[in-house]
Amino acid sequence: MNVRSTAPTAAERLLSAFEGAMGIPIPVHVRCWDGSEAGPDSDVTVVFRNRRAVQTVLWSPNELGLVRAYVSGDLEIEGDAFRLLTLPDLVDRLGTLSVRGSDRGTVLKSLATFVRLGGLGLRPTPPSVEVARRRGAKHSKARDASSVSHHYDVGNDFYRLFLGPTMVYSCGYWDQRSDDRDAIGTLEEAQNEKLDLVCRKLGLQSGMRLLDVGCGWGSLAIHAAEKYDVSVVGVTLSHEQAEWAQARVSEAGLSDLIEIRVQDYRDVVDGPFDAISSIGMSEHVGDSALPEYAQHLLDLLRPEGRLLNHAIASVRSLTGTGNSSGLIENYIFPDGEVLPLSRTLDAFERAGLEVRDVEALREHYALTPRAWVGRLRDSWDDAIRLAGAERARTWLLYLAASALGFEEKGRLTIHQVLAVRPSDDGSSGLPRTRALWLG
Repeated sequence: MNVRSTAPTAAERLLSAFEGAMGIPIPVHVRCWDGSEAGPDSDVTVVFRNRRAVQTVLWSPNELGLVRAYVSGDLEIEGDAFRLLTLPDLVDRLGTLSVRGSDRGTVLKSLATFVRLGGLGLRPTPPSVEVARRRGAKHSKARDASSVSHHYDVGNDFYRLFLGPTMVYSCGYWDQRSDDRDAIGTLEEAQNEKLDLVCRKLGLQSGMRLLDVGCGWGSLAIHAAEKYDVSVVGVTLSHEQAEWAQARVSEAGLSDLIEIRVQDYRDVVDGPFDAISSIGMSEHVGDSALPEYAQHLLDLLRPEGRLLNHAIASVRSLTGTGNSSGLIENYIFPDGEVLPLSRTLDAFERAGLEVRDVEALREHYALTPRAWVGRLRDSWDDAIRLAGAERARTWLLYLAASALGFEEKGRLTIHQVLAVRPSDDGSSGLPRTRALWLG
């Protein structure tokens, strides 16, 4: 007579151990390397493909262990990844054995279970795409160039998979007709609307000279030259971006109006410019270098010249949240700093710039990464072929987390700050009303 075993499966033991150590229920389905499953029915399943996935989660603090296990392919997320990232407390506490809500006996029992499951072995080697220890002073020119290269020099064709033909890597400007969160088909329209909004805020007119700091793949430079007949100097630290941008400029027949340089903005000395744009670049500058950034851009502007700074901002301090040791710092933007808006405004005003307008675009950025996630998923095989499985996984997780960061109030936002260099007599050169200077 066969008696069915009632011993807990690997998945049941693993789920129970995590819940005991963390002191909270885990409302996701779990599957283990032996095919066993546990947990409630859910629209997301966390798959531990091997014991190394458990080791990685346990060895690394905060969310970094979860990121490392996923990026390396030891842990899979089936179903709605957005749902997993929004579960309260789970991501913040999964990578560390928190004793909140658990008595000492429960925690010791969980540790014993992890040992039996092989989860407390030697520290696993981080994925190859994780940023190595950086050299040199933070925000030195050499270190900034290395950090920018890590993020942007991963293949133009890879970026094109999710950015689309506009190759704009910042939030779109979605009008009311595009209020659907999954309105992927209107991404190009939203990005072109954003480019034109920037040009109108800068008051571009034929014959003007524009400096585009952090010009990316040249999209704004081309739009400004084609639509507003201005000459543009675009600078980037990414060699791959510069090559792509230069080819686009040549193809568009705009080489007489646009110059793309591989150059640190601090080395630009051929002002004055009538206008300066900085779209998604000042996040790389850092808090300590922000006053130098503001002063140098002021020095490059002619009197009554306008500066538009488009940058992500933190709503509350990110210190202590785990971000500094997690996904963003170790995989995406090494040395990047997301600062409160007040820091930027203070640096601008201390340098002598007059801030004339601030527009928050949080809802617009919440829509944009969701569109990027959809496109990356639709091109997943190509993404792996172009960038490798680890990097493709990194970007998918990063874009999904970014969308949620902007959707949840009180975490991240983004602002366009319009400032001017006043003339000696105090004139800003701006019309008195926003409606007039927006055109």
